Amino acid sequence: MTHSDATVALLDRFLDELHDLAPVAVWAHGSLGGGDYQQGRSDLDLIAVLRGPITPSTVWRVASLHARLRADPLADKLHCTYLTPGTAADVERRHLTRARKQLFKRPVGPVARRELHTFGLVLHGEAVKELLPPVSDGDLAESVVQEQWEWRLELAEAARWHNDLWVDLGLLTHARALVTLSEGRLITKREALDLLPTLGAPVEVVEDIERRRYEGPGDRPPSEEWTARRSALTREYLGPAIDALVRTYG
Repeated sequence: MTHSDATVALLDRFLDELHDLAPVAVWAHGSLGGGDYQQGRSDLDLIAVLRGPITPSTVWRVASLHARLRADPLADKLHCTYLTPGTAADVERRHLTRARKQLFKRPVGPVARRELHTFGLVLHGEAVKELLPPVSDGDLAESVVQEQWEWRLELAEAARWHNDLWVDLGLLTHARALVTLSEGRLITKREALDLLPTLGAPVEVVEDIERRRYEGPGDRPPSEEWTARRSALTREYLGPAIDALVRTYG
């Protein structure tokens, strides 16, 4: 089974398991929709619209559904937020979500909604435009600036920036935000990575992200010296970069 076959097989099984909950629609966004999906590294970002309402029984059935999938090697990467036709329009509403091996609630924000309208994949049922109102450019920009300000506050927590995920998302999200605000379009993480050196991001950190995301992890974990240096370089770059973004577009 090829990589793409493994992903398709998991999605097919998920849709089969979801059948009893009578979904109105199932959509994919994120890297799978945008064309930058890498099996085993990228998340499978899904939205399922159920007929509703979402009751305690629904929550139990969703939990059971994901438990039945957990033997699949890619199952932990499958993240799904559950909406209903009556709640889909509310940008602030927190919806039942299964991600990171947990059930919790979170909103489907303007960026995800714009992704869905721009390049969302319909895996089942109704088209995005039939159930989800479009996002205005103003609302999208406001959300992106707010998210960048939240990243700015996180820079004070130096220890967490020793983690690969924080470094990768912090830098890639910033580059993507800048393009969205300056050009009004969404770009992939691959495009953001290519853009970062032109924005003044530390080249050795960008090269590190490139190796890990596109060449695979090395034989040995990175040294503590490197993760500390990478953390410092990333935070030293992002602080002034985010400040400039907020001054310009905030």
